[in-house]
Amino acid sequence: MAKSRGGGGPGSPGGPHHSLAGTRESLAEPGGDELSSLGSDSEVNGGGPEERRVDKFGFIVGSRSAEGPLEEVPLEVLRQRESKWLDMLNNWDKWMAKKHKKIRLRCQKGIPPSLRGRAWQYLSGSKVKLEQNIGKFDELDLLPGDPKWLDVIERDLHRQFPFHEMFVSRGGHGQQDLFRVLKAYTLYRPEEGYCQAQAPIAAVLLMHMPAEQAFWCLVQICEKYLPGYYSEKLEAIQLDGQILFSLLHKVSPVAYKHLSKQKIDPILYMTEWFMCAFSRTLPWSSVLRVWDMFFCEGVKIIFRVGLVLLKHTLGSSDKLKSCQGQYETMERLRALSPKIMQETFLVQEVIELPVTERQIEREHLIQLKKWRETHGELQCKSPPRLHGAKAISEAEPPTRKALEPVPSIIIPPGPAPVPKARKSKEKSREKGLASPANGPGAEGNGAPGSARELLHPQVSPHHQSKESLSSRESEDTYL
Repeated sequence: MAKSRGGGGPGSPGGPHHSLAGTRESLAEPGGDELSSLGSDSEVNGGGPEERRVDKFGFIVGSRSAEGPLEEVPLEVLRQRESKWLDMLNNWDKWMAKKHKKIRLRCQKGIPPSLRGRAWQYLSGSKVKLEQNIGKFDELDLLPGDPKWLDVIERDLHRQFPFHEMFVSRGGHGQQDLFRVLKAYTLYRPEEGYCQAQAPIAAVLLMHMPAEQAFWCLVQICEKYLPGYYSEKLEAIQLDGQILFSLLHKVSPVAYKHLSKQKIDPILYMTEWFMCAFSRTLPWSSVLRVWDMFFCEGVKIIFRVGLVLLKHTLGSSDKLKSCQGQYETMERLRALSPKIMQETFLVQEVIELPVTERQIEREHLIQLKKWRETHGELQCKSPPRLHGAKAISEAEPPTRKALEPVPSIIIPPGPAPVPKARKSKEKSREKGLASPANGPGAEGNGAPGSARELLHPQVSPHHQSKESLSSRESEDTYL
């Protein structure tokens, strides 16, 4: 599974001190190939769909990926949250400009599952990016792609969440869309190509949105949230490893002292955490809550999660009794306690941890100076990191048109019963129907769109791939 620009890695890890510089090593731990074969295992693919039961997230019940009993949000509370989020999404530019703190609070509480995919697109700015590049994904989708990346991507497809209903079948729609998104990125950024850690990121996005939207969301993550993470020499991730270690000294001196004493480099335990945004580490309910906050607040959430895990794993003398050496410490970090990864506990700890963007940026300058003294200038010239939705919105102000909601429920045209109370208003509205229905008045009052928009939505003019539903057609699947 090792990857490099030449196709094969220059060497396998030889112990806790091996360097990742110059390569993009496999993210699987020793013994990780066991997981890579699960996508074709008869236990997974042998039974028909009628024999398969999945949990609320789409993971096959009985697999180690499936969630146990969860704390359910009361239905009434969930409906209230959906209503609030719909209001925000339909008036996104106003909320982002004047009530960003409220958006952050609601992301910390958790985005309603029915609106999560749409909310991630608005938070990341990928909705605007797509509208600015109509037809670009389809153009990339039709191109053949670079053979050196296509083979590597294809080999990685069945390793991504093999117990999820979208990706359980070799060659199924989930794997096809994952291939399309990753191939498109190698064409969009040929200087970066493909990094194995992008596959789980793209897979999580595809669980919540169609391929075109997932592609632009991946672009925003790679360029705005985690710039340089997926470049050839992994310089950005190594810098962030040192930033994490420096912040750990303030958050948990005990854990910091232990890792220093054992000479365990941060790159050995935080690479997969950060590059995959914990999608391969945490229980799924925790992954989604972390991603909700990550899209809103940026990379500081990833740092906070890492610090919380280190603090509660190595942060006391009692916890260190069973971690006397390098091997024992690494094993403990590979097999984290379910208790500290539990959704409610982890989210609360992350919210309360006082690590700010300013601290991260200050530490970044310190570590960058040290890097230049020992390694010289960075070879990867990445754009500056933007800390979350507010910073992205200010850097790339959206137009009103780019934020227009696409109807998710399409009502077939035809006569419908009109309530008596509204009959008297119909005559007065007849003249109004002759004028354009998309006028500013339709949006000014916060309505998602006029009656004409809902009954006769505009058809997307650009070509869609036949392998999956079009982005516009399938948007209702994700809302």
